[in-house]
Order: sequence, then C-alpha cells, then structure tokens
Amino acid sequence: MSKTCVLAFSGGLDTSVCVAWLRAELGYDVIALCVDVGQGKELDGVRVRAEAAGAADLVVLDAREEFVTEFCWPALRANALYEGRYPLVSALSRGLIARALVRLARDRGATVVAHGCTGKGNDQVRFESSIAALAPDLQIVAPIRETGLQRDEAIEYAKEHGIPVTVTAEKPYSIDENLWGRAIESGVLEDPWTEPPAKDVYEMTSNEPPEEPDDIVIGFDKGTPVTIDGRALPPVDLVAEVHALAGRHGVGRIDMVENRLVGIKSREVYEVPAAAVLIAAHKDLEGLTLERDVSRFKRSIEDRYADLVYNGLWFSPLRSALDAFVDETQKFVSGEVKMRLHKGVAHPLGRRSSYGLYDSSLATYGSESDSFEHADAAGFIRLWSLPLRVWAERQGREG
Repeated sequence: MSKTCVLAFSGGLDTSVCVAWLRAELGYDVIALCVDVGQGKELDGVRVRAEAAGAADLVVLDAREEFVTEFCWPALRANALYEGRYPLVSALSRGLIARALVRLARDRGATVVAHGCTGKGNDQVRFESSIAALAPDLQIVAPIRETGLQRDEAIEYAKEHGIPVTVTAEKPYSIDENLWGRAIESGVLEDPWTEPPAKDVYEMTSNEPPEEPDDIVIGFDKGTPVTIDGRALPPVDLVAEVHALAGRHGVGRIDMVENRLVGIKSREVYEVPAAAVLIAAHKDLEGLTLERDVSRFKRSIEDRYADLVYNGLWFSPLRSALDAFVDETQKFVSGEVKMRLHKGVAHPLGRRSSYGLYDSSLATYGSESDSFEHADAAGFIRLWSLPLRVWAERQGREG
C-alpha cells in the first residue's frame, strides 16, 4: 500500500529535490502543494518541475487575498518590523502555507507532511510550530535538514534527476517572493561587507529611479489601507499598485544582518516597496489619531508582535491576544496620508482624519485663535517638579 506525503512546494531548488528524495528514499506518493501568495514569475514552470521530480499530484492554491487580509493587514496594523526594519515578508506567509498544508493533508487522508527547509533557517521553525499548533498528530519530514544537503549538492542532485531549476552555481541566490516583498540570501551576500550586485539581486525596485517624485494619498479605515488617491481598491490590487509605484522609485530596499531564531546572524537583503510605504503611512496616521498613552503602550508591544511572527508563533495565544489589543487601538485610525516617493525614500507630506486629535486652537502660536490657558502652565509645572524640589532639598545637595 502506497504512503502519501503532502509537501509544501515552492517549485524552487530545495523543494524540487525534496519531491525526488521523498519518492526515491522513503517511497512516498508526494502531493506537492504550491500556495500562491504572489510569487509572480517564480510560479512559472512549477508544474514542469513537480512532474520532472516525480510528484504524484500538484495542487496550486490561490491564496493571495487571504494572505493580504488575514496576515499582512494584521501585521501592518501592529506596525510589525522585526528588529525595527524587516516587515516579515517570508515569516508572514509561512503560517498561511502551514495551514493550507494541514487542510490538504486532512482532505487527502495523509498523516505525513514535509517541507524543504534547511537546519539553519527560520522557516523550519515557522512551519513546524504552526503545524504543531494546528495538527499536532501529523508527522513532519524535512529532507534537506535530515540529509544535510548543501546548496551545491542540491544543484547537482537536481541535474542528476533531470529536474530543471533556475538556480546555478554562478547565481546561487535563495529567493522568496510574495505580495509583501522579496527576500534574497546566499551567494556573495553571505559576505556582509560585499555590496549586493544590483543587477543580479534587485527586481522589485528600480536601479534608475526617475528624477521627479510621485505623491500618493493612501486612505485607511480602522487601520487598514482601503484607497489610493481616493479610489477604493481590493486588497491585492491595492498592494500591487503601491508596490509598482514605490518600486519604480527604488523605495523599500533593506540590507541588514539579522538575528535568526536558531542563534546565528544572517545577512539578508529585502525588497519591500509596498510594505515600506504602507507601514510608514499607517504609523503617521496613528500619530494623529491615537491618544498619547495608547500610542506609547502600543509601541511597546510592536516589537514583541514582530518577534512572535518572525519566530513562527502566528497561531500562538499571545499573538491572538495582542491582535485583540491592536484591533481595539485601530477603531479611530481612519483617514488619509499623503506620501512622497523619491529616489529610494518614502516620507509623509501630510495627514488628515475626522477623528484626529490635533486641535489647531490649542497648538497654534497665533494670538487670535489660541484657546490654550497659558496661566495654567505655572501651576502644572510646580506640581510636576514638586518631587524634584523635595529631592533637591533633602538629598540632592548630599549627592
């Protein structure tokens, strides 16, 4: 009786090798699951590679809208940036893929699922932690990790088994792409001193941005982007439009050395044009609409939220609890932000909201419309500085 294994299949080098290995070494009938989260041309030839590797079946699932609305938007509302910079391109998609993997395994009666992650990466943790939360009874196989197959060996294995892959020894980059951005690693990028070869590495962002800037107005409803220049757009189309415009201006390049969950530092290059612009606009609108203490406390949990996503704990009870708090803060984060895109930089030019807490009659320095009671400041300062005065009189002089 044949055994069935459902494999998270990207169509890249590692997962193509996994199909052949699972079939040849463990005797599995492999169902390759390819989840479309906006990989674009990376999906070209995915069926050819699955068949060449010996997959019993290939399932391609269009999950782009689900990815944006259920994963990207919550992360955006939380301003989730790992180590203050990375908007979690790959990390956000792994929970969705793991959930789809579990659903297909249940549908096909499989008790084994597999992924193509290495033993050094974060994705192995993300996949397996998500699967553990959703279906702890499923057995997980990780062929690349279990065999210790190196990248050059994987390239050779693919050649030997007649699997057509685009990765070569000359361009051995490991690339993960979706609607939220693009992650590039390996090859010459493993030297953190080496400048990324722009023509080889960057695809989403232009190496020759236009001389003139573009301004774009992004509208939000309860913290979620809904319009561009007043036009309501479906979530996937909105991200794609911001992505194209910001990418044309070279906006959204990140080159960083980050701390992986497994304990090593890794040089990573990212292209995140849409994420960079939308998160920056969202932060700016929060500055106008969130009450001071709410804003400060929310900032204190944003790093924790990003850490949870990065570390594969999307389906954890803490992430769900933080989402409840974030959603509460977003009730009045509605309005518009005008962003300028120019030569790799996106910055806000203005913001407006019918729920804005900015009161011009309080903030103005003009005498005619000023409603601020200046005389109140003296008493406020006396009370505010009272602890310092007592300390200075009793202990400060001794110090």
